[in-house]
Parts: sequence; structure tokens; C-alpha cells
Amino acid sequence: MNRKLANATALYLEGIRDGRVREAVEAYTGDRYTQHSTGVADGIEGFVEFFEPFIERNPVRDIRVVRSIVDDSFVFLHVYQDINNGEARWVTTDMFDTDEHDKIIEHWDVIAPYVEEPVGGRSQVDGPTEITDLAETEANKELVAGFVEDILVARRLDRIGRYLAPDYIEHNPKMPDGIEAFREFMAGPGRELVYRDVFKIVGQGNFVAMYSHVSLGMELAMFDLMRIEGGIIAEHWDNMEVIPDGPQPNSGKF
Repeated sequence: MNRKLANATALYLEGIRDGRVREAVEAYTGDRYTQHSTGVADGIEGFVEFFEPFIERNPVRDIRVVRSIVDDSFVFLHVYQDINNGEARWVTTDMFDTDEHDKIIEHWDVIAPYVEEPVGGRSQVDGPTEITDLAETEANKELVAGFVEDILVARRLDRIGRYLAPDYIEHNPKMPDGIEAFREFMAGPGRELVYRDVFKIVGQGNFVAMYSHVSLGMELAMFDLMRIEGGIIAEHWDNMEVIPDGPQPNSGKF
């Protein structure tokens, strides 16, 4: 396993799933640890102060890393969490930046409830996980950037077929599959969806993830994850979290 990915995964699984909070954060972070997770302060002590009580409150923690992307110094993780045998179920999307020693120096995340009965019948985490087509990484990132500019920002809905497969697969729990369902969303309730800023796009082979500030009747931090096949977006997952009002113990979601 790539060492950046190994460190990010170990911080999650050893530190939170296995409850070795201090040992993990000291082992896998660098000279600084800048935090953007809601309610968590910067640094080793901020991580410990938040997660040690979390571990005590939640003795049963089933945490699974479903997908990952490594792009230069950045690592993206798509994670499923079941807390206390179903008391809470979450989907977490995380992005980490790393230093020259592959240690974690910055972290962003979006956390949302796992939806038991999605409209389209597909869960927020199921679907393919294998990374392929590594030679297409940059082309696939450019495709996603073009999709954002053309479709999500400029609303050139006549161009949707350039970006989405006819049998496009959708994992947003409120939407069904299909390019026409996406078109109807963008022409109807999706009119309220505004991408204010795309903070970062990362990719590895056939998977591309992007982290954005969006508005949808409220201000949200959002991760989109897309699977590219044959030069077109074949599948999509997303995750959204309301950006909290008021001061945070860190520099905020972005």
C-alpha cells in the first residue's frame, strides 16, 4: 500500500476504530496537523480532546474504508461507519494532505447520515471500488473540471451527453439513476444548487473526487466522487454537510 494511503488509513482505523487515539495521531501526523473537521481543534491535542470522549461514548465502532484515491500529496477516503450496532450510521468523505515524509499535515471531511431507503435503491457506498486506467488520470480530472464548468456552473444542459453516460448510475439517496433524471433535477429543484467554489479536485485512474462549497437553500461543504469509464462519467456518489455558523476551534471547513 502507498505510504500516504497507509498513514491516512491507519489514523482512521487505529486511532478511531481501534481506540488508540493518541498513539495513532502521534505516529501518523507531521510537524503540524491543521484540522477542518467540525468541532475538532488543530493539532495532536485537538484530535485527542475530541476523540477520546467519542471512544468512551461509543464502545462499538465498525469503520470500513470503502474507496481511496492517492493524488500527489493528497489522499481521499470514502468511509462507512456503524456506531454502537446501528445506533448511528454515517458516510464520511475525507481528504488529507501529507508532507515530504508522507505524514498527515491537514485534514478536511464531510459527514452525513447513512440513508436506509434511498430513492434509486443504491446505497451511498456500494458499487465498484477497483482503481483502473491509471494513464487516464489527468484526462479524467479534466473531464470532471469541464463538467463542473459546463453543466454545474454554466447550466449548459444541452451538453450533458458529453459528460454523463446514458446509463449513468447515481448514489445520491434522493435521486434515481439515469441521465434524464439528472437533467430533470438540474432543470427543476437543482436550480437552487450553486457551486460557489471548487476547492480541490483529486484523481487516480478511473476515480475523481472534488471538494466544494455549494449552496442548496443553505451553505454546504460537499464531496463529489465520480467513476469515469471510456472518457465519460459512468457513476456518481456525493456527501454533504451543513457549514456551521459561528466560530469553530479551527479555521473552518475550507
